[in-house]
Amino acid sequence: MLLTSGRARLSRNEAILTPELPQTATILSSLGQAAFVWDLASDVIVWSDHVGAVFPDVPLPQLCNGTEFGKLIEPERGVRSEAMRQVAPLHGVDGTPYRIEYGVRTHSAAPLIWVEETGCWFAGPDGRPARAQGIVRINNERHARDEQLLKLSRHDPLTGELNRTHLLATLAEVIEESQRFRFACAFMLIGIDHLARINDAFGFDVADGVVLEVAQRIRARLRGGDTLGRFSGNKFGLILKNCTMDDMTVAAERFLAAVRDEVVPTKSGPVAVTVTIGAVSVPRHARSVEEAVNRAHETLDSAKRRRIGSFSTWRPNVERDAQRKVNIRVTDEIVTALNERRIVTAFEPVVHADTRQTAFYECLVRMRQDDGRAVLAPDIVPVAERLGLIRLVDHRILELVVAELASAPDVTLSLNISPETTMDPDWWASIESMMRAHPGVAERLIVEITETVEIQDIDDLRGFVTRLKDLGSRIAIDDFGAGHTSFRNLRKLGVDIVKIDGAFVQNLARSADDRAFVQTLVELARRLQIKTVAEWVQDDSSVTLLRDWGCDYIQGRLIGLASIEKPWVASRAVLPAAS
Repeated sequence: MLLTSGRARLSRNEAILTPELPQTATILSSLGQAAFVWDLASDVIVWSDHVGAVFPDVPLPQLCNGTEFGKLIEPERGVRSEAMRQVAPLHGVDGTPYRIEYGVRTHSAAPLIWVEETGCWFAGPDGRPARAQGIVRINNERHARDEQLLKLSRHDPLTGELNRTHLLATLAEVIEESQRFRFACAFMLIGIDHLARINDAFGFDVADGVVLEVAQRIRARLRGGDTLGRFSGNKFGLILKNCTMDDMTVAAERFLAAVRDEVVPTKSGPVAVTVTIGAVSVPRHARSVEEAVNRAHETLDSAKRRRIGSFSTWRPNVERDAQRKVNIRVTDEIVTALNERRIVTAFEPVVHADTRQTAFYECLVRMRQDDGRAVLAPDIVPVAERLGLIRLVDHRILELVVAELASAPDVTLSLNISPETTMDPDWWASIESMMRAHPGVAERLIVEITETVEIQDIDDLRGFVTRLKDLGSRIAIDDFGAGHTSFRNLRKLGVDIVKIDGAFVQNLARSADDRAFVQTLVELARRLQIKTVAEWVQDDSSVTLLRDWGCDYIQGRLIGLASIEKPWVASRAVLPAAS
């Protein structure tokens, strides 16, 4: 039956259900639900029996008065009345439906009970809500699930710390606050050193344990108000409020020691772990999330290159900023030149050391400017390699070189490619296609692999060399002695030619150390049946030394500079023999 502390006028439908109400009330109670009728004019609420089981410890007078009941509701007390004002009334016996959720706290020390209320309200003559009826039910489990889903959407599942999205959202808020209220903060990126090695040595489960332990150690040393989040697989982001440059250094040393001083216990045994930290002062050196992240990341990478397990702070650097502007400009110029077909080749002769007759021409990268000038390769290739454009340049040069070989059947040309390009399946597909389209070209092509970047996988490179040699081409290692390739790798790769870096050749006449190095290198190459080319030859005395040691080819200023003109078109000039 309905409680009789106050009675609202029942509708015809309610009257029909009244004889079965005791049974209905029992069912509702067993489900953690209760029915009600609320007369808004008198503010009286009539509840079904057993409402006390739904709202324990709440005095009946407080339950039966809308205003008093509203005092128990969190977070917004007027949520029930507000729900009825937001929808235009529907006229008829069924009323206007509504559905709301709210929390009820029976007393200050009690846990919050989450309630879902579903009902209809009926308008009076003035069109405003006059009466409502419905059902309330306890919804704690669903709300707990929602809370858990919300937590999972905000937090990293492994460590329980903020995920990257919400870490950066918090960082944005802190940056805005720091600019408005003029206080200093810090953003740190903490990278776990060599986590990939731990993965390989012990497995991903052990590596996950290391990540979790590092997060806990950092968390234990935070101040109130600091924010920790997982930035990526092996990196944590840390926001330190009210943190000066000096405070930043002290905090970083605390975090470094927390991880470094004790080994991390894992199920596979103890693991020694260190972290490296890059930081930036906010808003002093970073006034946006992008600046803070980029500069902290840049500083972290720099610290790792310098010394693993160290701390570094971002500081302005005029030379670095100027170089970046140059990189941006040159990158744009390279891409534009590629699109406009302004990347061209210059041809530098390589001659036999004994006769000085041309053996082949090295094709060097040039970029035509709008004024007709050509930018040299040293201004193009390093930037292209750093910024990932070298494969595009190498593709273009390959097209140009093959076209020249096809049009000049008596000429042998060499072209330089980066080790990155040797791993590019598109480049390999292009050269295979071109070789099939132009029979006889492969035998007159020499591919020079530069050492300006480190060769990452010698076995993959050996496969590339083998395939090219199967086509009939020869392979050269450029700038040998200044890069990363050893004689052991030369034998493993099976190269045909070694080009001795010009830095060791240009001062042969004056440097005993350079003479000893070059002579030894030439002798070792001869024993391995590898041809040698000496670069940057400056004078006749150097030619005599190189010829006597058994060097096969020479090139450089003495022999002839590179030119975008094609020497073989005018004549097959032979340089005069050495006196």
